[in-house]
Amino acid sequence: MTIQTLTSNPQAQPDASAHAGLPDLGVLTQLANELFSSLPGGGTPQPTGVPAAAPAPLPHEAPLQATPPAGVADGLDLGSPQAYSAAIPQVYPGAATVAPTGGGAPAPAAPYYFAGEEAGYPAASGSEAAPVRESRIDAQPYALPGGDALGDILQSIVSEPRATSAAPSSRSSGGHFYFLDDAGRAPGIEKAPERSGQPQAAATGGLDVQAVRRDFPILAERVNGKPLVWFDNAATTQKPRVVIDRVSYFYEHENSNIHRAAHELAARATDAYEGARNSATRLLGARSSSEIIFVRGATEGINLIANTFGRKYIGAGDEIIVSNLEHHANIVPWQLLAKEVGAKLRVIPVDDSGQILLEEYAKLLNPRTRLVSVTQVSNALGTVTPVQEIIALAHAAGARVLIDGAQSVSHMRVNVQALDADFFVFSGHKVFGPTGIGVVYGKKDLLDTLPPWQGGGNMIADVTFEHTQFQPAPARFEAGTGNIADAVGLGAALDYVERIGLENIYRYEHDLLVYATRGLTSIPGLRLIGTAAHKASVLSFVLDGYRTEEVGAALNREGIAVRSGHHCAQPILRRFGVEATVRPSLAFYNTVGEVDLLVDTVRRLAHAKGGGRRG
Repeated sequence: MTIQTLTSNPQAQPDASAHAGLPDLGVLTQLANELFSSLPGGGTPQPTGVPAAAPAPLPHEAPLQATPPAGVADGLDLGSPQAYSAAIPQVYPGAATVAPTGGGAPAPAAPYYFAGEEAGYPAASGSEAAPVRESRIDAQPYALPGGDALGDILQSIVSEPRATSAAPSSRSSGGHFYFLDDAGRAPGIEKAPERSGQPQAAATGGLDVQAVRRDFPILAERVNGKPLVWFDNAATTQKPRVVIDRVSYFYEHENSNIHRAAHELAARATDAYEGARNSATRLLGARSSSEIIFVRGATEGINLIANTFGRKYIGAGDEIIVSNLEHHANIVPWQLLAKEVGAKLRVIPVDDSGQILLEEYAKLLNPRTRLVSVTQVSNALGTVTPVQEIIALAHAAGARVLIDGAQSVSHMRVNVQALDADFFVFSGHKVFGPTGIGVVYGKKDLLDTLPPWQGGGNMIADVTFEHTQFQPAPARFEAGTGNIADAVGLGAALDYVERIGLENIYRYEHDLLVYATRGLTSIPGLRLIGTAAHKASVLSFVLDGYRTEEVGAALNREGIAVRSGHHCAQPILRRFGVEATVRPSLAFYNTVGEVDLLVDTVRRLAHAKGGGRRG
């Protein structure tokens, strides 16, 4: 396919200066064509009206480094295995970090982990794969040039479980390479003894899971006389003691309204609230704290953008693009807006694995596209979407982009500047913080063009009966007394996650997801819904002979909490021909022993129906 160069049209762009600083449109068009030429059947197109030029580097997923690691030459392309392997001795061991451009939390100096001879590691022999450092890769995702070890292995275990190890193939669609030993385990993950009904610790990637678990008081709870196994993390995460204590301390020592008084408690409360804003700024790699707005959660954040950006820049005949993967919270607000102003909602389809079809997405973009709003991680399937490519293509078409990060920020490093996202939203309760608090990130120059959504105190600079002058962002969007205590608790949660290390969390959860996927897909009659090569911590399935609520109830009798139902994502489940699934979802405090208990319980259910059937 060929991406046509889109002519600049003031009517098709929300703001005349909206894309100041973006690469030349021709470069982005070239980038898009390079991307699609690498897709199966893509060919080698030449963009219409764009002269031949050196191929633009393809964007990769966050985390990305903004500057080279110490000792690495400026301009070195670390996105290729050959170039990156030369830099590995300079940045590992020691895990040097670099700060993102414009501030924010440091990102790893080494975003990719290569295992193979080209990276200086010994070759695997026989059925063993024995890289010296890491047995994972996070490079060349989404069917870009490379190979597809995880896709091949995942496909094989979905169709027929196997116990032998799998070496990577020469193709890579991305995701993460992993190697299984002869017992079918991911490296660093030990199966709990069969005789033990108690969860057993596992630790990989520098994360001590038992030490982590001691930070979460509720994990000592018992349900039906059994230890609680919390596999409902995609719905809400549990809270560490530091968050519980921080909220309690606020009410005991700091409780006051903020910004408007000269007394000591007001100063303490204001400092704590704005400190939490700074924590969110660092977590997202935002340019400044003035780009961070506190809301009740991701749902309110999306509605805020729909009622500010949407009402100002989207009108009759305009188009809004979402994907088939979206949570209802990223569908319904746009439906309401489209109905009110006469706009059209268009949907990006997904393939049979549950991954976005980028080529079909590119066909939807046109001069009437005003906004693209997509999830970074599907709450129903766990699919990690290629948001950087999505953003680049949307910007080339003159559209703005909102990323729903409700399911991503607790699992992976996010840098909104590296992504070049216009908006990003997440909920505090899904990243180990309190309920009723969340964050909207927006580019400062864009936020300053938007009208307020609600009126009242705190968001005004001056009021007369004839006129009101509003505060700049973020205060303009925080009318009234906010959820101060829970914002402070969210700040404590984000600081806690940063201390654990998102890279450590990511690696541990990935290995646990691989282990759980292999266990569940070995059960006769179980169908995994969502098998994209690149996933995060969600396993949705249906089991022959059972309604999803029956499976959920059986697991609850063992103390295992999972979600069963439509997960507020009915369109994507219907894409796969089901109305509901059972959805275990993992966090970094879950253990291999808990996974074993889940798998054994589901297997007993399958055997009770005569062993199930493959369908």
